[in-house]
Amino acid sequence: MNLGKLDVVKNEMARINIDILGISELKWTGMGEFSSDDYHIYYCGQETRKRNGVALIVNKRVAKAVLGCNLKNDRMISIRIQGRPFNITVIQVYAPTTGAEETEIDQFYEDLQDLIEVTPKKDVLLIIGDWNAKVGSQEIKGTTGKFGLGVQNEAGQRLIEFCQENKLVITNTLFQQHKRRLYTWTSPDGQHRNQIDYILCSQRWRSSIQSAKTRPGADCGSDHQLLIAKFKLKLKKVGKTTGPVRYNLSQIPYEYTVEVRNRFKDLDLVDRVPEELWMEARNIIQEAATKTIPMKRKCKKAKWLSNEALQIAGERRQAKCEGDSERYRKLNADFQKIARRDKKAFLNEQCKEIEENNRMGKTRDLFKKIGDMKGTFCTKISIIKDKSGKDLTEAEDIKKRWQEYTEELYQKEIDVSYIPGSVVADLEPDILESEVKWALESTANNKASGSDDIPAELFKILKDDAVKVLHSICQQIWKTQQWPEDWRRSVYIPIPKKGSAKECSNYRTIALISHASKVMLKILQGRLKQYVDRELPEVQAGFRRGRGTRDQIANMRWIMEKAREFQKDIYFCFIDYAKAFDCVDHSKLWQVLKEMGVPDHLICLLRNLYVGQEATVRTGYGTTDWFKIGKGVRQGCILSPCLFNLYAEFIMRKAGLDESQDGIKIARRNINNLRYADDTTLMAESEEELKNLLMRVKEESAKYGLKLNIKKTKIMATGPITSWQIEGEEMEAVRDFIFLGSMITADGDSSHEIKRRLLLGRKAMANLDNILKSRDITLPTKVRIVKAMVFPVVMYGSESWTIKKADRRRIDAFELWCWRRLLRVPWTARRSNASIRKEIRPECSLEGQIVKLRLQYFGHLMRREDSLEKTLMLGKMEGTRRRGRQRMRWWDSVLEATNMSLTKLREAVEDRSAWRALVHGVTKSRTRLND
Repeated sequence: MNLGKLDVVKNEMARINIDILGISELKWTGMGEFSSDDYHIYYCGQETRKRNGVALIVNKRVAKAVLGCNLKNDRMISIRIQGRPFNITVIQVYAPTTGAEETEIDQFYEDLQDLIEVTPKKDVLLIIGDWNAKVGSQEIKGTTGKFGLGVQNEAGQRLIEFCQENKLVITNTLFQQHKRRLYTWTSPDGQHRNQIDYILCSQRWRSSIQSAKTRPGADCGSDHQLLIAKFKLKLKKVGKTTGPVRYNLSQIPYEYTVEVRNRFKDLDLVDRVPEELWMEARNIIQEAATKTIPMKRKCKKAKWLSNEALQIAGERRQAKCEGDSERYRKLNADFQKIARRDKKAFLNEQCKEIEENNRMGKTRDLFKKIGDMKGTFCTKISIIKDKSGKDLTEAEDIKKRWQEYTEELYQKEIDVSYIPGSVVADLEPDILESEVKWALESTANNKASGSDDIPAELFKILKDDAVKVLHSICQQIWKTQQWPEDWRRSVYIPIPKKGSAKECSNYRTIALISHASKVMLKILQGRLKQYVDRELPEVQAGFRRGRGTRDQIANMRWIMEKAREFQKDIYFCFIDYAKAFDCVDHSKLWQVLKEMGVPDHLICLLRNLYVGQEATVRTGYGTTDWFKIGKGVRQGCILSPCLFNLYAEFIMRKAGLDESQDGIKIARRNINNLRYADDTTLMAESEEELKNLLMRVKEESAKYGLKLNIKKTKIMATGPITSWQIEGEEMEAVRDFIFLGSMITADGDSSHEIKRRLLLGRKAMANLDNILKSRDITLPTKVRIVKAMVFPVVMYGSESWTIKKADRRRIDAFELWCWRRLLRVPWTARRSNASIRKEIRPECSLEGQIVKLRLQYFGHLMRREDSLEKTLMLGKMEGTRRRGRQRMRWWDSVLEATNMSLTKLREAVEDRSAWRALVHGVTKSRTRLND
């Protein structure tokens, strides 16, 4: 479908009053559904090739009654509509041409038969589309009328046989019409006309057909005529599904704060049951917000096709009616030209908004607009499969399947030994108002709210009044150890991952929880912090203050570097747990916390939070029923990472990793694992040692409900290694692995990751083309966009790269490629690199920024008294270095950049201001204005 054609099609639907429109040979890639103005579009095409493709477009009245859709393949789709007294199934097809292989035609009819067989027998069945067949003018009782066109061909005979088998009638052969109302296709030269598009209907509903004919006056630039059938059918009125409440929080009116504050003053805050107090506070906020705050309106996408283009489309339609083919072709070319012009003008307007947001300092709006412009077109896919692999297309079936899947995922027998609601008498110190104030202020804005539909902004604008009420609720929870029901509820949003979008297992369930509950959870997190920090070792860097993925990536690279330097073979196992966070056993979690010295009061609070928790799944057809959660740490809860870390640490202790002598020895220290939350990497100096560590971890993990995903667990070694068999499953040996987003290779060379990052940077740069080629965005803004959205992609994990001269040249070449692309300067222009840099005037080159990150990280590590990273960076491994010139090490690049010895660097990093000045000087020297 060409540029602007969808808007023309929608205009024609509105003009002619069409409720359901089928399109064949759409030539869109992918599949899905989306809304556009007052219409809803269902489509299916090939994955990558712009071939075939079918679509159904329905107006908003019909869209409300749609029960589900089945995106079968690139030649057929169907929708099911709720009708009275029977439902209606509409199938849109695009049959193979007569020149197609026989096997392709057979496959088409087999697929269509499958689609008919899954359609309920009582449904009103309509099959519409381009059949590429001629059924002729001969009447066949019950199948065709005597008002067809032309002579039947082989494809037409096949279609008639198909209709007879399924008791279908071809509607546009039943009514006597002028020939111009019968033919559906005209050849490009205008010399030949045929009837190859048909609307099929169940024979039992033949009396509902009022007419079926073409409308030659309708036009959207196609060589096919619009075929219209008028059916007398009734749609069932469908009630609105209640979606989440979305307030317009950009300007909360003063009336809201006045009303809530006045009503909060009347609240009795002393010795109240938490549930009752919360319900009163919640109702006050909801009532005041509903009354005073306007709802957030769904932003309609701006129409970019101008009235001039639509007027030309109207003139083109008139030329078609008059049979003026030459004028029609000219107007068609004019329409395409103006549509391209309108699209360009629309993009320029968007770019002006980007420039204005940048000028006004509206960073959030700036990058949101950039994301909208560079983002690929995303559609939703509602169809999912049941357990047996059958496609579910009905709304209720889809909701039930989501509930069934999530219940199975989190279902576990309830611990009968524990009495819900039990409390402990020995309490920790009371919650302070200052803690509540800190927790409320640190809660992030612009986040989706939980089941109570109250965003954090509605509390934060009340300031001390909200703090007082929330403090009272939190303190009552602290004393009674009982949580309000809303605070124990989660709303799951399925987010697709890699793989088929029809499989529930290929979705990540993101949970939305009450924003008010986050205040209490933050306070609880603060009280747990001392126990978490005390129990977790340095090898665990996940969700810990001052630690991050860069530390573990650096550790891994330095271990590889030491092994290469001292000629040691080392072996790694990258463990992948199957849904680790969702498989935590609650009863064992409380035992782990007890053994790790967490006070009974805090354990009881956590236990009562988990015992009564419920969840629902929000689908495209509404939410499921509420169901209980029996296992796994809470999705969306800020406590979950630290609880899981403690749980995983206990498993590693039980596996004996701390005491084991298996591992890698660096600076008299034995290291056999690195962890980032559930991402666990085992390492050893021999294959036998690694296998021993893996089996111990696997056995202990299984005891605590965590199962290894053998297919995704990989092994890698600097020396020779073969694939392993674990319980009949093969564990793959690889030469490279994406570790926390960074590629680690068996040879320990950073060049592979640098090349990969530069390729990702090129892709990110290409996605910004629409923005960077605009003349309405100033050069400084373009440079800022590139530095904010391209360079960070390249620099991820660069702190630990060991960069050689060849890598430097690649990085410099990539930066200049970016600037040349930004300036639209081709290589043939013969402009020097110096002139390009002079026009851009970057404060710091890309390589300079990488050097800066490396030196800052070096200084950060050197100032620590003792740390795992510092040990691995400077420590030595047992073994002998090879003869001759040694390979460059990471900290050799630090020495080279600063032109200082390691002893002098140790002294320099202690003076922070002097070190910052040194780093600034080094990075500036890397930014060359001349070649």
